[in-house]
Amino acid sequence: MLSERQLNILHMLVKIYTETGVPVSSKTLMNHGINASSATIRNDLAKLEEFELIQKMHSSSGRVPSIKGYRFYVDHLMTPVEMTNHEVIKIRQMLNQRYNATNEIIEQSAKILSDLTSYTAFSLGPEVKERKLTGFRIVPLNRNQLIAIIVTDQGYVESQVFSIPNDISSEDIEKMIRIINDRLVGENLLTVYHKLRTEIPLVLQKYFSNSSNVLYLFEEVFNQAFDDQIYISGGMNLLNSEVLTDVAEFKSIYSLISDSDKLTEILLPDTTGIDIKIGDEIENELLLNMSLITASYEVPEHGKGVIALLGPTSMSYSKLLGLVNVFKDELSGHLDSYYRSLESPLEK
Repeated sequence: MLSERQLNILHMLVKIYTETGVPVSSKTLMNHGINASSATIRNDLAKLEEFELIQKMHSSSGRVPSIKGYRFYVDHLMTPVEMTNHEVIKIRQMLNQRYNATNEIIEQSAKILSDLTSYTAFSLGPEVKERKLTGFRIVPLNRNQLIAIIVTDQGYVESQVFSIPNDISSEDIEKMIRIINDRLVGENLLTVYHKLRTEIPLVLQKYFSNSSNVLYLFEEVFNQAFDDQIYISGGMNLLNSEVLTDVAEFKSIYSLISDSDKLTEILLPDTTGIDIKIGDEIENELLLNMSLITASYEVPEHGKGVIALLGPTSMSYSKLLGLVNVFKDELSGHLDSYYRSLESPLEK
């Protein structure tokens, strides 16, 4: 069992190291207010090391927190740092832009969160099952390309430019539009998703000799709508992390965070509110020396979303927890306001 002084030393050691990145010595702890002799502090450090809460760096006499030490700190010692009114207003101003769709808000939130923290940020929009397909348009650019515009009850989602397979004609595209409007418009996106994998392939076989290519184009067009709306910002910040030792490791992690399915599995929190996973708790061998802070938020009548930060285990948990707590509430409120504006008559 740790004494009060040992708890204070651990708390101070984590605070100093996460702020400076420099291994902490007994003298440093004395200078930061630990009221004991250098010899006493060294004995306490040895005790903390015995409990595997800290570890000694081979290149210096200083100590750094271990993964177990960070976990203990987060669970028992950490107090979130409250954001000032000025900082809260700054977040509101950064979110307060002109948007044409909810995915623009989600995407911008990831960028803001990354800019504020210098870590890799993720933003996951309200659940797909809460959205309904209310309209669909295709705008041909030329013989080989088109733009599909998907309209949902939560705003317009403009897809990327799509390439048209060589054996699909303009008449085929017109048939596609009719099938989508007849069988998919008016359904929630989860139903659309299931129909594309059950009913629609049978319909396409009936009307198209090249049904596999048409189905491929269907899925490409709707892929963005089915995507769980994970937006990533600050991926290159991983290069600034002291936990990445070589380019190959960076490429592996960058590939991981670019995989929507794997990323969704990692990001979806086990509980509501804010969750902090450290090291192997993330359950991915590529992220053993990293930490993930996730925070779920709810938009009334529109479902739940998630924001997250990925960074080194030496991140400043107390500051980030305070920031994430405010940010999720501001994002939820901003999305709620946007949805309400969509529900208002256009002439207002």
